[in-house]
Amino acid sequence: MAKTAQNGIKAKLWQLYHKLGSPRWFYQMSGRWLPWLAVIAAVLLMTGTIWGLFYAPADFKQGNSFRIIYIHVPAAFIALAGYYIMAIAGAIALIWRMKMAEVVLRVCAPIGAAMTFIALFTGAVWGKPTWGTWWVWDARITSMLVLFFLYLGVLALAQAYERDELGSKAAAILALVGTVNIPIIYKSVDWWYSLHQPATLKLTEKPSMHPDMLWPLLIMVVGTYVLYAVLVIIHARAEILRREQRTSWVKELVKL
Repeated sequence: MAKTAQNGIKAKLWQLYHKLGSPRWFYQMSGRWLPWLAVIAAVLLMTGTIWGLFYAPADFKQGNSFRIIYIHVPAAFIALAGYYIMAIAGAIALIWRMKMAEVVLRVCAPIGAAMTFIALFTGAVWGKPTWGTWWVWDARITSMLVLFFLYLGVLALAQAYERDELGSKAAAILALVGTVNIPIIYKSVDWWYSLHQPATLKLTEKPSMHPDMLWPLLIMVVGTYVLYAVLVIIHARAEILRREQRTSWVKELVKL
């Protein structure tokens, strides 16, 4: 019985895998997910922003300037996690040549670049009152700048070829090579002397922040992840229509 149940679960997972690889199925299903995810993202981000900016207590050292953490940290989280998602999609596209993996690879690049830019910009704004300067060639900041250029490189390669397959292949290779930078970003504060403070949130350690400051930050992080999913779905749907514009199901969709 147990073996039969395991085989049934494997069959369902394999079926789901093939469904997710179908642009048509993803387009149809994501249309149902999108409104719910958009509402959840809006509620979380509004709650976290209002709580963090107006009700959380000021930091005893940095005063109110610390409040930029509610934008900076979530953006940095997405910049790093989004690169892994893009690289995994690139690996799947290279190995199994799944169409949806190529789509995800392409749409993650501009979104990730935007999130990385926000993290760098807000970090500079935060650094001015804290360090007395907008920019230092700190290990964490420099490696984040490299991440930004990696995103731009993937985006440029994806658009550099007339054939989508060639562009996706080149972009996937760069995305995979660039993953070596992610551990450097994570560990840069520990490996080198750095002005940048250690990670605010760690899975292995208890947060040092007061709960009144921590909860709005957690809400903002979750809300930003949901927003990232919304943006990926929206851009993926547009990319699917572009790539599948000659198929019968897209032509029928346009006629509706």
